[in-house]
Amino acid sequence: MEYVSTRGKAPVLGFSDVLLTGLAEDGGLYVPATWPQFSEADIRAMRGLSYADLATQVMLPFVGDDIDEATFSAIVRDAYSSFSHDAVAPLKQIDHNTWLMELFHGPTIAFKDYALQLLGRLFDHVLAERGERITVVGATSGDTGSAAIEACRDRERVDIFIMHPHNRTSEVQRRQMTTVPSSNVHNIAIEGTFDDCQDMVKAMFNDPDCRRDLNLSAVNSINWARIMAQIVYYFHAGISLGSPDRPVTFAVPTGNFGNVFAAYAAKQMGLPIDQLIIGSNSNDILTRFFESGSMTAETVVPTLSPSMDIQVSSNFERYLFELFGRNADELTAVMNDFRETGEMTISPDRWSLARELFDARRLDDDGTKAAIAALYKATGELIDPHTAVGFVAGSAARRRPDIPLVCLACAHPAKFPDTVELATGCHPALPDHLADLFEREERMTVLGAGLQVVQQFVRTNSRVTS
Repeated sequence: MEYVSTRGKAPVLGFSDVLLTGLAEDGGLYVPATWPQFSEADIRAMRGLSYADLATQVMLPFVGDDIDEATFSAIVRDAYSSFSHDAVAPLKQIDHNTWLMELFHGPTIAFKDYALQLLGRLFDHVLAERGERITVVGATSGDTGSAAIEACRDRERVDIFIMHPHNRTSEVQRRQMTTVPSSNVHNIAIEGTFDDCQDMVKAMFNDPDCRRDLNLSAVNSINWARIMAQIVYYFHAGISLGSPDRPVTFAVPTGNFGNVFAAYAAKQMGLPIDQLIIGSNSNDILTRFFESGSMTAETVVPTLSPSMDIQVSSNFERYLFELFGRNADELTAVMNDFRETGEMTISPDRWSLARELFDARRLDDDGTKAAIAALYKATGELIDPHTAVGFVAGSAARRRPDIPLVCLACAHPAKFPDTVELATGCHPALPDHLADLFEREERMTVLGAGLQVVQQFVRTNSRVTS
C-alpha cells in the first residue's frame, strides 16, 4: 500500500513511514493511493468475527507488507484486550430502528481510544525495528489528549507533548491528561483556543529544522493510522445490522471531520452506507458548509460539547481531495486561499455531489441539555453532550426511517458530569478505574499561544535532542 499527500508534492510513502510522519512535508495529509475494496461476499464472511479479528481484516490492506499478518493481528488483539466490554463497541437499541454505538469502553472512556491504543503499540513495533526515538506533538480539544497520553505513557522510545486550550476542557478531560505521572508525558495548557493549539502543531511540522531535530510524529487525526483504526467500528456496526444485505445510516458528532471521514472511507471500501449525518454545536462551520457549499471560519465559541469547539476542521482536507477528483494542485490553491481569507466556496456541482451522501445539523447548548433530558426521560439512557448533538442531528436529518440509524456515543457521560446532572438530575459515576481521578496530583505547564515559546519547551524536554 502506498500513500500520497493531498497537496501532491511530498514523497509517496509506505505505511510505516506514514505512521511516523503524520503531516506530509508539503503541508498536506496522507491518504491511500487507492482504496482497498471488499466485495459483498468479503463482508458477509466477516460476520461473527470478534472485534479484534474484524479490525485485523479491515486494516491489513492499509498496512501492506510493512507488518506481517501474524504480528499485526497480535498487536491489534493486545490493543483491544483491556476494553471493558466484550463487544468492544456494543450497539444499544433505542427504538425499533435507531441504535447508539457505545465508543467509550476503552481506558479513557472516549472514542479516541479505539485508534490510539493501537497507535501506541504500532509506534513501539516500528520504532523498535528501526532503533529510533520520536517526539510526539499533538493538540486536543478534550479527548484526543488523554487517549494519546494513555497510549504513549511510559514508552521508552516516545516523548509526548499535548497542547490543550487552557480552561476550555471539562475538568474530567483535563485531569485525565494532567494526572498521568509518567516522565515522558508533558501537558501544555495554551492560553488560547483549540485552533491555536492545532495551528502550532502544524507549524512545527512545517518547520524542516524542528521536524528533523525532534523527529516529530503526530497522534492527531492528521495521522492516517488514526483514521484507519476508526474505519473498523463502522464495519462492525454495519455488519451487526445486516450489511452488506442492508444499508445503514450513521450520525456522527464531529468538529475536526476525522471521525466522519473514517465512515466515508468505509463506504469507499464497500460498506453500504446510505447517509452520513454530521452533528455540530454552535461552532457550526461544517453544518454551514453542507447547507450552502461555502465555508467561513468564525470565532470559536465555548460550548457544553468542548471537543467540537473547532472552526478549522483539519481532516476536511482529505474529503475535499476526494471531492476534487484528487486534483492536488486545485486543492492546494483552495486551502491556501482558505488559510489567507478564512473563506472557501465550492462549485454547485461539487456541493450537490457532497449532499448526495452528507447532511448536517447544529444544536446549541440549550438544545443539547434538552436532548440529554429527553432521552433520559424516554429510555433511562444517559448520554454525554457530544452524543446528544449527534443523536438530535441523526433524528432530524435521516432520510429513510426504514434504514437503521446508528448514532455514535463518543464519550462516557461521566466525562461531562455537571452538564448531564443539570439536564437529568442524575450524576453519572466514573468507572472504577477512574474513581480516584479527582484525588490525583496534576502536572501541566501553562504557556501563551506563541510558537517559539512552545517549540523551545518541546526542544528542552524531548529526549530526542538530549
